[in-house]
Amino acid sequence: MTDQKHNAPRRYFVDAHGHRVLIGLSAEETAEFEALDLASNETGQLTSEVRARAGAAADGELRWRELYSKHEGAWRAWIAQSQARRAQDSGFVNYV
Repeated sequence: MTDQKHNAPRRYFVDAHGHRVLIGLSAEETAEFEALDLASNETGQLTSEVRARAGAAADGELRWRELYSKHEGAWRAWIAQSQARRAQDSGFVNYV
């Protein structure tokens, strides 16, 4: 089996302040997403502190899904753009 961890593209970039930011999210959204993710993984439930950070109107799991969906869509678009650029930059010509 191939180790995909070393071959998969990164899903984040480093911003001007040196913070890792998930593609498609702001630095604040990335911090919120990671806090929601960590809290739900550690306890199976979201703590009241994390729920408060996510906003009183938003359920923690719903907010996590919203952020993940936003990131996933932007990441897929980024991958498609990267692949298109690589195909244009290659010297290979396909005369099919």
